[in-house]
Amino acid sequence: MSGPAAVPVVFLQGIGGAAKLWDPQVESFEKAGYRPVALDLPGYGARPPVDTMTFDMLAEDVEQSVDRLGLECPVIIGHSLGGMIAQSCLRRRPTGYRAAVLSGTSPAFGNPSGDFQKAFVAARLGPLDEGRTMADMAPDIAVQLMGPDADPANRALMIDVMGAISPRTYRAAVQCLVGFDERANLGQIGVPVLCLVGSLDNNAPPAMMERMAGKIPGATYVLLPGLGHMPNLEAPSAYDQAIFDFLRDAHI
Repeated sequence: MSGPAAVPVVFLQGIGGAAKLWDPQVESFEKAGYRPVALDLPGYGARPPVDTMTFDMLAEDVEQSVDRLGLECPVIIGHSLGGMIAQSCLRRRPTGYRAAVLSGTSPAFGNPSGDFQKAFVAARLGPLDEGRTMADMAPDIAVQLMGPDADPANRALMIDVMGAISPRTYRAAVQCLVGFDERANLGQIGVPVLCLVGSLDNNAPPAMMERMAGKIPGATYVLLPGLGHMPNLEAPSAYDQAIFDFLRDAHI
């Protein structure tokens, strides 16, 4: 069978999220005839907290969910941390996915001792070290990550979801990021890829994502004007339409 009705779409969350942050996409993709499945990563949502993560462990967890749910050759859509996991999935199962959307992500964390990387880790773990809770931190992080015109209801949703994350899991995820590097596999990716980013994204700078797209054979690069690091929540219709256009052009 061909067409959207036959196509499963797997959504992978970012470091401060959970499957629930894909609710706008689950609704719109269902209406478009796809089979959307948003996954909670280990330690997130209702899953028990974890103290360690590796990208291969996270990718294996995705693979187990895909197999258990019978999702035959899904499209994989990963945001931020989820986009990194998606890249690991593409390396591990090169023909296991119809297409991939890499949203607000990067092909490597970079030098852990670099100024940006040290500042990134300090900004995320420093407040926990000082005794703040995830609920304390969530509003400030939302301001940093989202553009000024973000959908207010979805901004509140992000704050609620992030505030509920176990600090153990959050620490494990931040520490996992430090070792990420899938640059060597970019040129080996053989499925259609969309690199999608907001113009105001400071975590995954657009220029970096454009360079990343240039290293993936045949990849499409799309910039979403006026949006920050959480475009799926800030402007769901624009975000979703960019993906629908990509899937249509890829005959998926």
